[in-house]
Amino acid sequence: MATTFSAIPLTGVPFPRAEYERRQQKVLAAVARAGLDALAVTAYGHLEYLSGYDGYGGYFRAFPLILAPARAPTYVVRKYDEDAVRAQSCVDEIVPYTQQGDFGKVWADVLRRYGLQSGRIGLELDGWNLAPADVGALQAQLPDLKVVDATRLVPSVAAVKSELELDAMRGSMAMTDLAVRTFQQSLRDGITEAEVAAAIDAAVDKSGGELRPSYTLLFGARTRLPHGRPAKHPIRMNEPAFTEVGGSKHGYAAGLCRSAILGRHPGAESLHALAEEALEAAIAAIKPGVTTGAVDAAARKVIERSGRPQIFRHRTGYQTGINWSERGNLSLEPGSTDVLEPGMTFHMPIILFQEGEYGLGCSENVVVTERGAEILSSTPHSLYRA
Repeated sequence: MATTFSAIPLTGVPFPRAEYERRQQKVLAAVARAGLDALAVTAYGHLEYLSGYDGYGGYFRAFPLILAPARAPTYVVRKYDEDAVRAQSCVDEIVPYTQQGDFGKVWADVLRRYGLQSGRIGLELDGWNLAPADVGALQAQLPDLKVVDATRLVPSVAAVKSELELDAMRGSMAMTDLAVRTFQQSLRDGITEAEVAAAIDAAVDKSGGELRPSYTLLFGARTRLPHGRPAKHPIRMNEPAFTEVGGSKHGYAAGLCRSAILGRHPGAESLHALAEEALEAAIAAIKPGVTTGAVDAAARKVIERSGRPQIFRHRTGYQTGINWSERGNLSLEPGSTDVLEPGMTFHMPIILFQEGEYGLGCSENVVVTERGAEILSSTPHSLYRA
């Protein structure tokens, strides 16, 4: 009988158990289509998607969630974290290990018990939280095991959101929009990045919402720092400002990139106008049946037409959901061939860099619909002038 953790405050899973079971069954169907006997999930976001627990303790060793036909989902976790996993996941079958050196044997023992010692098992080889040493420890115990790279398997299922997930994304975006409005309204000569960040945190906290930690907020020349964190650096008249910030609800993040000018800055204004045009071209390209690469090409064509292709250094977007983004998830990048379906969600940032001066741009979080793209944000992606 499973232990009840109702006495522990703020624990449990955010969605009904049936929602997690639906996700697990869809992943198991993908396992069968891939010709696998089982899947071991190790990426934090994928673990949270399938179980409710984010796998954070996996920094010690991997925390594989084993999914196999006709078997209960089984979590192999560090003994130290066992109570947290039981309290914050919907998984009942939990097998602990104590020391790092025990990990390979305990994981292998579970696979033996399930008759999988010589089967084909999918591992997230191109994802986070699975080191080559982890795979080696398993294969040392099970030399006949056939390991297959299944990094893209969970993302292929998780890309299409349920209504419960979309509700969480919309709730998250409400917090993002609040953060963006506070960013815009706080700008004045001499205020620092850290002071604006504090105003954002206070506004979101007062509303009862959450933000994803460590967001980007930069002024002036510091806008050239991708993913830069706010510092005690002031903005001055005629300087640009940039933020990439995201709310969070039930672990689902909805990020936005927004830029502003305090006063006027013709160069930055021109650059941002190009970013807006590219973003709008990408959004217009979104519809069911279109490839992710075609969406990227629509944005890239606008920038290349300007004669400055070097100012765009990254992909056009990526799959969103739990954990902001996850390595191996669907990507709007050159040549990608994944096909868009209704219910998929993407963050689409177009950030352009004027070499040696500044970087700024805009983004949208969108849901693919039968008719095209639904934009989740209520704050315009146009340049804000303070």
